[in-house]
Amino acid sequence: MSGVFDRISALLTGREPVPEGFAGALDEGERVIADGRGPRGSIVLATDLGLWLPPAASGQGARRVAWHLVTRARWASGALEVVEADEVAELAGGVVVLADRAPRRVPLTEPGRVPETVHQRVTVAVKDSQHHDLGDGGAWFVQRRVPGAGIVLHVRPDPGTDPEVVRTVAAGVGEKLRAGRDAERSRTTGDARP
Repeated sequence: MSGVFDRISALLTGREPVPEGFAGALDEGERVIADGRGPRGSIVLATDLGLWLPPAASGQGARRVAWHLVTRARWASGALEVVEADEVAELAGGVVVLADRAPRRVPLTEPGRVPETVHQRVTVAVKDSQHHDLGDGGAWFVQRRVPGAGIVLHVRPDPGTDPEVVRTVAAGVGEKLRAGRDAERSRTTGDARP
């Protein structure tokens, strides 16, 4: 009977119940959107705050990857392949430099709505994405929607690109964006400060 109650409650509230056996701990108010199961009962959750991956073979426990730190996610051959980024530096103007981790493949024997939910959430987090050549390398400049921070510029250098060139260019872009936001704020509030 509890299963029927959970389904009706999920339909009425728009919130999926947390599956039994989930190894993580959701934040207060965190909402489950979709869930899937892998071999041996591992659970993957898509919530409003991020993607919960099951415990890894390395011994790392279940953990949530915020949507704005999912660089790439792909569903193929019964598995979700996720590339997560680490924030490695914050530069002038609020620019954040990212570095990709190795892809993680998570088999799902019962994917539920996880693949399409992940695709939708990762896509919605990206406002704009452009690749720029920088000398002997390049970098992706991606504006992402970050909860509590608004739009943040993430810069992800290509492998082998000189990190100092990336930092210099990214800091300049960040300052221009900040100046543009300040000018827009002054226009909309009537503030004449420079």
